[in-house]
Amino acid sequence: MTTEALGAAVEELLRPVTGTALSGGTGGAAALEPLVREVLGALAEGAARRGGPVAAASPADLAGGVADTFGAARGTEALGRLTELLAHGSADPADPACAAHLHCPPLAVAVAADLAVSALNPSQDSWDQAPAATVLETLLLEEMAGLVGYDPAEAAGVLTSGGTESNLMGLMLARDRVLGAATGRQIELTGVPRAGAGVGLGSAAGARPRILASAAAHFSVQRAAALLGLGEDAVIPVAVDSQLRMKTGALTAALERCVERGQLPVAIVATAGTTDTGAIDPLRECAELAARYGAWLHVDAAYGGGALLSDRLAPLLDGIELADSVSLDWHKLGWQPAAAGIFLVRKSETYASLARRAVYLNPADDEEAGYPSLLGLSLRTTRRADAFKIAVTLRTLGREGLGRLVDACHELAVAGARVVAAHPRLELHGQAGAGEPVLTAFLFRYVPAASGGAGASEGASADADAVRADEVNAALRRRLLREGGAVVGRTELPGEGPGRVRLKLTLLNPHTTVREVERLLDAVVAAGTAEEGA
Repeated sequence: MTTEALGAAVEELLRPVTGTALSGGTGGAAALEPLVREVLGALAEGAARRGGPVAAASPADLAGGVADTFGAARGTEALGRLTELLAHGSADPADPACAAHLHCPPLAVAVAADLAVSALNPSQDSWDQAPAATVLETLLLEEMAGLVGYDPAEAAGVLTSGGTESNLMGLMLARDRVLGAATGRQIELTGVPRAGAGVGLGSAAGARPRILASAAAHFSVQRAAALLGLGEDAVIPVAVDSQLRMKTGALTAALERCVERGQLPVAIVATAGTTDTGAIDPLRECAELAARYGAWLHVDAAYGGGALLSDRLAPLLDGIELADSVSLDWHKLGWQPAAAGIFLVRKSETYASLARRAVYLNPADDEEAGYPSLLGLSLRTTRRADAFKIAVTLRTLGREGLGRLVDACHELAVAGARVVAAHPRLELHGQAGAGEPVLTAFLFRYVPAASGGAGASEGASADADAVRADEVNAALRRRLLREGGAVVGRTELPGEGPGRVRLKLTLLNPHTTVREVERLLDAVVAAGTAEEGA
């Protein structure tokens, strides 16, 4: 077959197929324009049909509707029908009554910037796939390093999928650096030594590696330990105070016990913004203890890192600049569409064990000729240019503009907590200072009427009331979801026994008003009353 004939055959293959226009090239924008208009219309229709923070439906009913539409949508109508379905069936973080999780409503400018990335599809694993995006990510990371308090000339980092990946990277580098120094081995090549197998290599060579993190730290710490071959039980939970902050005394005691038992403290993970209350561990004290015991300090600031944007709240993170590595998530207190995670290290040389050379992506002679590669900075190969939307947002609003959004959400949380504290049927979980949330989240619960069962002892009656409170709070949250009235978080306080279930508001919409928060809390009370009656 001739070249001309092959070309004609390809054209014939594509001729009857709809939707094959590409988003790139000189014609990409024209191809996208009518489709984007269709998507915007479908988003509006779906949101209007939903009419609230979440669709009023049981999980089974919602699944049935999704399955029906998915099965019926075909051809040119698929985009519009499925987009409307997605909008109708999504929990909308822009709705004031959607306040359960660290799930922010993204800024329109960030979403528009993300569309450009999707259309152009640069991949950050080699310069020749992302020339401009490679430079932009490097420049953005220098700014982020400066924001944390690192020297941008000495720091290094990468965009990640979020805190879980960033925490894994921090603990991987901690393992390689600290355990490698103790054993004289290149851990990323030889693997984690078996406990007791280090005879003749120094007293620490066969020591069991340990990671110390607060009892309120994110579960990804345990997951990372498992993936790194250390085992989840290598993570030692450190006691927290009533505000869920790690106790410095308890951390000191845990480190001393490690040494007494011949164990090796590889890393301390300090949390700057726990998912439940936004609690911030004593970072400076954690840094001092890490230095004293030769451990790596990783700060999980996926949530609390947003405080660095606010002049008023930034002092809460005093000492973060002393950390060996830091996790930040701008898809939390940064109003970016996911994913927008950032991982930073204070000293670029500590990144050595992640360096990779793939001859088809970053050959040495290319880099020597001035073509830089980001491949050796990431656990991933193909990787979106997620830095672009953050860069656009920063240049549009600046740190001051983003800081105002952070302050607005913090003030909203303070106001909401005060409403809860004053309500006779709601109970606020203790907060720092004068009852104020640390960041933008707080815990509370609905208090059912006391049972006062005749003939029951005081202790038995209290236990029954605690069990009943847990049941009612769990059920009222599901009632709100089922009726489409609100999306409220649910968690449990540390400890044992009944009475630990709490509801949670995480306020990340800076345009929400105090009156709307009051209405949300009124809805919680109404749902609790209905559950008591049921």
